[in-house]
Amino acid sequence: MTHLQKVYGVCWRLSLDRQYHEVPFLKPRKLVCIYRAVLSLSNGLVADYIRLSTTVATNALLERKGHKHALLITRGFKDLLLIGNQSRPKIFDLNIRRPSPLYSTVVEVDERVTLVGYTSDPHAEEHAVKFDQDGNVTKAYSGKGWDGEGFAEGPGDIVKGISGEAVRILQRPNADAVKHDLQRLFDDGYRSLAIVFVHSYTFPDHERVVGELARSIGFDHVSESAQLLPMIKMVPRGVSSTADAYLTPILREYLDGFFKGFDSKLKGGHVSGPRVEFMGSDGGLVDLENFSGLKSILSGPAGGVVGYALTSWDSERKYPIIGQVSSSCDKEKVKLMLLFPSLDVGGTSTDVSRFDGRYEVVYETTTAGVTIQSPQLDINTVAAGGGSCLTFRNGLFLAGPESAGAQPGPACYRKGGPLAVTDANLILGRLIPDYFPKIFGKSEKEPLDAEASRVAFERLAEDINANHDGELSIDEIVYGFIKVANETMCRPIRALTEARGHATSKHILASFGGAGGQHACEIASLLGIRTILIHRYSSILSAYGLALADRVYELQEPCSTFYNTNNKESLMGRLDKMTNDVKAELTRQGFEEKRVLVERMLNMRFEGTDTALMVLAESDGKEDFEAAFYKAYKSEFGFVLDTKSVIVDDIKVCVIQSGKCQTDSRLLKVRGIGKTFDSLGESVYSEVAKLATRQVDKTKADTTYSVYFDRIGRVDDTPVFLLDYLQVGDSLEGPAMIIDQTQTIVLVPGARAVLTSKHLYISLN
Repeated sequence: MTHLQKVYGVCWRLSLDRQYHEVPFLKPRKLVCIYRAVLSLSNGLVADYIRLSTTVATNALLERKGHKHALLITRGFKDLLLIGNQSRPKIFDLNIRRPSPLYSTVVEVDERVTLVGYTSDPHAEEHAVKFDQDGNVTKAYSGKGWDGEGFAEGPGDIVKGISGEAVRILQRPNADAVKHDLQRLFDDGYRSLAIVFVHSYTFPDHERVVGELARSIGFDHVSESAQLLPMIKMVPRGVSSTADAYLTPILREYLDGFFKGFDSKLKGGHVSGPRVEFMGSDGGLVDLENFSGLKSILSGPAGGVVGYALTSWDSERKYPIIGQVSSSCDKEKVKLMLLFPSLDVGGTSTDVSRFDGRYEVVYETTTAGVTIQSPQLDINTVAAGGGSCLTFRNGLFLAGPESAGAQPGPACYRKGGPLAVTDANLILGRLIPDYFPKIFGKSEKEPLDAEASRVAFERLAEDINANHDGELSIDEIVYGFIKVANETMCRPIRALTEARGHATSKHILASFGGAGGQHACEIASLLGIRTILIHRYSSILSAYGLALADRVYELQEPCSTFYNTNNKESLMGRLDKMTNDVKAELTRQGFEEKRVLVERMLNMRFEGTDTALMVLAESDGKEDFEAAFYKAYKSEFGFVLDTKSVIVDDIKVCVIQSGKCQTDSRLLKVRGIGKTFDSLGESVYSEVAKLATRQVDKTKADTTYSVYFDRIGRVDDTPVFLLDYLQVGDSLEGPAMIIDQTQTIVLVPGARAVLTSKHLYISLN
């Protein structure tokens, strides 16, 4: 599409068992029916693509329900991943419980390579082995440890690694011995493997040999660390490979079930037919071949980040955006829209991220005690959402982290569940049962049960008042829990702003998710934020973000070399070649060259440190990575190490959208991005600036309702407006409520909301 066309959509609510292994066998049949129905309504219009995001891998990792797999590692390093990097995040805990490794067994492979020379050699370039263009040695190693014989410090073949480093092969793997070990694993029921060898990031040959042997025996999935993540540092590379071997088979089972409901050509990814694309953790879309468990950890919330970022950003005003999704405790559901069928599963957490013209990406994250090295959107999550349980312990009001889930759900769901944030909003009048579908109870045909919530709160109030000097009313107690939940939701926002030197009050709050509108005004007030954006599709913005996301394809290589005048030309040459390869791949996938953008980045660090920053040079044609690195480092840490040389751990080229300082390049990375659209049109800020507004009289409200607000208490005649009946330019003053088919938005006293073509623009006094 050259621009985003008007889309005719169909939404389908489907109650499913919480166990995701049943999902792929149920959803495809429903999707097929919906897909055909939509096409019949659209005069035979054919879908361009089908896009999905999923939390299958995330749930499997959190619940430790992944696939049994074995780890193959260099002999002598059996316990390396168990030892880890020696970090102790809970050093003062009296009963530390280290998470168990993901792999079930370890097999040591008798293979070994080493690098020629040593890292801290101040004359490394002078002493290094030199190769010609064909990889033949033209100069032997001449540094410490060399005995004057051969090309290196000891015996063994010398080869040129992918990074340019000289690799000495000490022991090649014995094919017969390896095959015997693999057959034993296969006979024991293992079907997934992770292969992690020393220095394989630059010399992957041994991993490839073992991987081919494993596939010939019949293993379904083999994660070769060098192919998956060709980066230096064996521990994060190894843990990431075990995570992939643990999660990808589960993900493949899910996707195989999904494709059973469609024509076989759909899975083949034919360019002439609809493309099936999956949301990756970095906010980009990938095809089936490139989608893996490692890339799907944040597949679910990534669509929401893309949705709020692209619909809220103004490239001229450049207001930084904080996106917050507060999920209600809705039943699981499937949403399908013509041209982009999407799966959007609700939860009970609040996800927060920041956008300032670029997606903020982290390259190493820890999830459920597993440190993974893979590009992911920087999303902070806190256990506070519609399903967060409300308890009173040791004189404290608590909201979460326990969750009521979808089964049994909050008390008002008529299934005997615990008190949750949803119950609190219901008692305070911020949810109106008459506007909810009757899908609750065992029969799933009953309305919300406000009485069950009230009875539960009354029992809790007795305990609270028994431990309190004065007697608190039910409303005061219930709102106390809401205040605790709001403060909990503010915590990750402050971590992304104040903790990183950004003024929180200078941001725009983009709220989405089923429960976001109920808390947005109060959260913004706590943070000093004065402007809130709620998109018309905010409750399904993760699905909407799938429609806006771009297709990505990336390459990366290690490149151990100094970034100086002598080596810059060769570095740029390798980047150019990788850029051309990525462009060619996206062209093969059907993208025109004019719709393919390129970003080239270096992952740089000062010599002697282990903290690298991914740096994008200014788009001025000079590609001055050194200056960009100094600027980024100063911004992150407040100082620079002027006397240190700079090392480049990674080089990354994203296709989407000579100096005194020495740099050691450890990795080349190229990422291609095919643009889905050219423009989303005028920004909401430009529209509001020239929009003629008109005050909507309270008499035009659909009804009035008793709602509790901070400081002023209950307002019995709070007007309730239906969003579908409001016109562009309509202005509402709080206290008020705005409701549509998927969400409830609470306007607190002092708030003013203006309806634009795509957003509800809320200002706080």
